[in-house]
Parts: sequence; C-alpha cells; structure tokens
Amino acid sequence: MKLLEYEGKDIFRSCGIPVPPTGGVIREPSQLQAALRRAGEGPWVLKAQVLAGGRGKAGGIKLVRTLDEAMAAAKAMLGMKLVTHQTHGKGLTVESILVDRASDIEREIYVSAAMDRKEGKPILIASAEGGMSIEELAREKPEAIVKEPFDPVAGLADFQARTLGFALRIPAPLFGSFVATIKKLARVFLDNDASLVEVNPLIITKQGELIALDAKVITDDNASFRHKEMQEKPDHESSPLELEAHKVGINYIGLDGTIGCMVNGAGLAMATMDTIKLAGGEPANFLDVGGGATEDQVCRAFGIILGDSKVKAVLVNIFGGIMKCDVIATGIVEATKRAELTLPLVVRLEGTRVKEGKAILADSGLKIEQAESLWDAAQKAVRAAGGQA
Repeated sequence: MKLLEYEGKDIFRSCGIPVPPTGGVIREPSQLQAALRRAGEGPWVLKAQVLAGGRGKAGGIKLVRTLDEAMAAAKAMLGMKLVTHQTHGKGLTVESILVDRASDIEREIYVSAAMDRKEGKPILIASAEGGMSIEELAREKPEAIVKEPFDPVAGLADFQARTLGFALRIPAPLFGSFVATIKKLARVFLDNDASLVEVNPLIITKQGELIALDAKVITDDNASFRHKEMQEKPDHESSPLELEAHKVGINYIGLDGTIGCMVNGAGLAMATMDTIKLAGGEPANFLDVGGGATEDQVCRAFGIILGDSKVKAVLVNIFGGIMKCDVIATGIVEATKRAELTLPLVVRLEGTRVKEGKAILADSGLKIEQAESLWDAAQKAVRAAGGQA
C-alpha cells in the first residue's frame, strides 16, 4: 500500500521524526485560509497529494507568500492532471493539497530504508546530495551513495547511525539529533512492515534544525493483517475495478488491452498474458480467481471484466486440479448466464474430469468457443477481439 505524503508525515510525527509545521490537507479552496492559519506565519508550501515523484517540475508544488497567491495556486492545482516522469505519460488528478509552512533550507540530504533482497535484510541508503532523483544519482555518481544494512529486529545501532552521520558530514551541533532521527526512520520501516520509507530531502535549515521535508512510505500488503489502522486508510492507487476485486478475494490488475483474462493461479495468469501477446493481442487485465474458485467468484469475475469498456473478448483458461473441470464448467455456464455476457467467450479447460467439463460447456446452449490448448485459445481470443491471429 502506497501512502500519500501527508499520511507518511503523520507516521513520522507520531514517531518523533521532525516535520514542518502543517495546516493539514485541503480538498476545497474554501478550506485554504484556515489551513494557512494552522500552519503559522508564511511563506507556505502547497503540495499536490498524488502518488508520484517529480511533482515540483510538473507544477504540483508551489511556494506562496500571501493569501491571494495561495488561493490562486490552490484553485489551479485542485483538479489538475499532474504528469511527471513517474506517471508514464498519464495524468494523475490532484484531489487534495498538503499545506505546510515553508522551511529555510541550508542543506538537502537523501535518506531511505528499503529491503536488500540480495543480503536478505533491511538497509539504510543515504546521500549528501538530496533533493534529486536517487536513480539519477546512482547512475551518474554512485560513489555519492552510502549504504548501511541493519538488523531486522534490533533496528539501526547507534554506531551505524553515527557512521552515516560522518559519511554525510552532519554538523556537530546536529549530530545527536541526526542519530536519533535516522534510528527512528529505521524503526518506522520495521514497525510498519514497509518495503520503502524515503525522505527526499531531509533538510538542515539555516536556523540549525533537522526536518523531514517529504515522506514516501510503502507498506507490504502481505502484512496488512498486523496493521488494522492501515486497512482503514483509503487505497489511493487502485482503480474501482481493483477495489471491487479485492472485496471478492480476486487478484486483479487492469491493463491496456482488449482481451479479458480469467484464470486460476498467478503463474497461469502470466503465461496466458504472454501467450496472448505472442498471438498478436493485448491482455486487458491480470485476473486470478485462485485455486478454489467458486461459482459466485467466477460470476463476480465476469462482472469485473465486463466493467472494463476496453474488453472486446474474454478468455477463460482454467486448470482443474483440486477443483474438477466439470465443477468449473458448471460455474462458467451459470456465471455466463447471470452476468448476461454478450462478448465472445473462449474457454480452455485442462485437468481432472476435463471431458465431462467440456461436455457441460458444449451442451449449455451458450455461445462458448472451446479451445484445445492455450495457444489455440489465445489465437481464437485475438481473432474474436478483432486482431489478426
């Protein structure tokens, strides 16, 4: 789960990591004046709350000095389509703005906690050159990046935090504050089962303060059962169809193609999508109903597929293992009737009681085109969707 900046800063604030004075989040221009008052004396910074980096270059971060200037910026920002280098050409709609008091920056530092998959442990990554893309820095000046693996239970040790402080040339008066902050950052990563906690930049102000000016937090969905408070947060990244699939217990990711794919098993889903591509088509989704698919789940899956207006044909590729093919076929027939499916439907069954399953599909009286293999199914689906296979 990806958190917006203000949600990440709320976590930082609760853990004692210094963040700028804030007026909170606004969703209407009418809320701006009160937010500025809560943030304190200006100037202020208005920051678009979207899940993308590079907001400043795209017009999503504005420094304002007066109420009139702030109101004009807020009206222009709310509802705008923000396109950055991380949105892949698509615009993200700005629905909320974080209002913070501006900070007088002396130095910018990059710091993050992530998982080192090779070493099998968490790692602190830092650079004295903050405020810029860490990917760009790693490409152009890898020697400017320092790394410090830390224990997943004990957290970051004092000597490790001091090592980072020396490497980043932290001034002596702020050294103790830096050590405490960086240890808390590592603890935020561990306590929230995060896959990434990033501050870019962590600043030193001209007044000699250390402040986390930004916050990027991504948590691991597999650990959500340990964090009830996270489950209550809105999912800012998923589409309405993905949210519906999550409620049903189906793994769904929307794509840009025209062939809806329903399978049982993540590996089979990826193989099906690859085969569709080889046949000259484009998958519209990754939809995995799992190994224990029920009739109701199959029906709801059809509903999710039909909710995507781009879909021109549906390909069902099911391997009957624990669940027998005749049971699956019965579910497909009933789901097709209940969902009132009008799109071309191609079904490939394989596994236990496959002959009985195929007979059920053939005798259903529905327009279901059966396939003997995955390659055959992919070609038929591509043709049904208007492709050239």
